[in-house]
Amino acid sequence: MPTRILPAVGDPDAARAVATLLGQLPDAEPAPPVPDSTQLVDTLARLAAESLDALPEVVLVHERIGPVPALDLVREVALRFPAVGVVLITADTGPGLLAAAMDAGARGLVTLPLGYEELAGRVQAAAQWSAGFRRHLGGGAAELAAGPGGTVVTVSGAKGGVGTTLTAVHLALAARAAGRTVALVDLDLQSGDIASYLDVQFRRSAADLAAIADLSPRVLQDAVYVHETGLSLLLAPAEGERGEEVTDRAARQIVSALRARHEVVVVDCGSRLDSANAAAVEMADTALLVTTPDVIAVRAAKRTVRMWERLQVRKAEASIALVNRHSRATEIQPPLVQKITGTRIAGVTVPAAYKELQAVVDAGRLHELDARSTVKQALWTLAAELGLTGPPAAPAPGKQLARAGDRGSLGLRRRGGGR
Repeated sequence: MPTRILPAVGDPDAARAVATLLGQLPDAEPAPPVPDSTQLVDTLARLAAESLDALPEVVLVHERIGPVPALDLVREVALRFPAVGVVLITADTGPGLLAAAMDAGARGLVTLPLGYEELAGRVQAAAQWSAGFRRHLGGGAAELAAGPGGTVVTVSGAKGGVGTTLTAVHLALAARAAGRTVALVDLDLQSGDIASYLDVQFRRSAADLAAIADLSPRVLQDAVYVHETGLSLLLAPAEGERGEEVTDRAARQIVSALRARHEVVVVDCGSRLDSANAAAVEMADTALLVTTPDVIAVRAAKRTVRMWERLQVRKAEASIALVNRHSRATEIQPPLVQKITGTRIAGVTVPAAYKELQAVVDAGRLHELDARSTVKQALWTLAAELGLTGPPAAPAPGKQLARAGDRGSLGLRRRGGGR
């Protein structure tokens, strides 16, 4: 059986050199090189959705791939697609990089300039490891085709005050009520209010995890507050200035660690875009953008989506807009929001019924909102629409854009700028 190889090489000259050498390997079936990390993860996600057998045995990652740095990309591929052998192409032959690559999950390194013998040997070793891994798992391998962990949903606001935290909290509560293990993360790092909405006082926060290189289960457990509802809460720091400690790399590591231990991870990103919540939006399975049906908020939603696209965080069509405080009397209706922003639109709208919320919001007991509340009913219906209240469904054709493959840079820089 031929070895299927998927190279990820951003530089055109390097891509041609890699393709030429791969074409000379015996029993190899190289795919055309993908030019960036976004397309690589998108391609692997699409193939994994088909079956384990559709995945390539080997992925080659060039050191100058972008926008996600090579080692971060190796780590994500190894985590999400463990049946794939990842080989890093690099000019650095030092022991430090070798150790870092192995820690990230690479199955080998190929040094630059490329040599036929070394490339053939590393590809063969990675392919043999992949084949052995799949044989060892047997029938259970299909369950790991797309890697371990649960669904990540980010909730971002077009502007402040549109109901971002309310939406995030109730999506998490709905998933928890359905019996799923749920983490609720506050990445509105300077002004997060999840603790206030759920009447929580806890000294640990996401900032305490930022400087930790290896998030062990014990370390993660110490930073997470288990709420009376059963939600695992990772809060924003009480001192807003500490939010700067949470970099995009730290956010990626935190979300990945939570994803590996929970079926659902809901991330409140607030309305301010920084590198940390950009990382979360970039790696999410579903990115929800909350707006209200007024001109200022809808303009802000369009501005946010365009900024995501410019910074290669996420494409407009890979995002879902939710209209909050909706009524039939409003001039701006959901189809117009969809047309203006270019996003998909949620199948449900949240009614303008603040009187239902006022008592529980003021008391910090948002989880005690009456089941008869029209706001709660709408948000829990949205949770079902997003697949948070039942077993994960296989992605339908054409829906893959809403998954993590349609993502861009973690950092707030344009293509080629690195991080």
